[in-house]
Amino acid sequence: MPAKDIFHEPFVLALIKDGWIVTADPLTIRILDADLLIDIGAERMVGAERDGQRIAVEIKRFIGKSVVQELKEAAGQFMLYEEALKRVPAHVDRVLLLAVRLPVYVSLFENGIGKILMESHKLRLVVFDSVKEEITQWIPANVTRKS
Repeated sequence: MPAKDIFHEPFVLALIKDGWIVTADPLTIRILDADLLIDIGAERMVGAERDGQRIAVEIKRFIGKSVVQELKEAAGQFMLYEEALKRVPAHVDRVLLLAVRLPVYVSLFENGIGKILMESHKLRLVVFDSVKEEITQWIPANVTRKS
């Protein structure tokens, strides 16, 4: 199993503060001949009489030498995981997101090359503050419903 990176725990704590229950760490998806490991599986009950929401989240650091290369890898990973989730009945209702720290969102997705993926709606993000351990933004905003 791959080692968890330095932003894993701050993100998990931010998710819990936002009302989510971590149900898998990591979330293993078995499809065809492969086991895919998505960093986090989580659920949130919306109300006493309504079904809960389920998400799968891949945490991305973007601290390497080539941010563009990391973005290409993250986008490819996102597409593969999203297709896998659609094909596994137990996970078809999960919404897949990439988790990125606030400074990464601002530099790469709000003002940088990642903006083209955001504008074409190819990625869904959850932005978090790794110091305050808080979720700052869900993109698109309606990706989850607050209770």
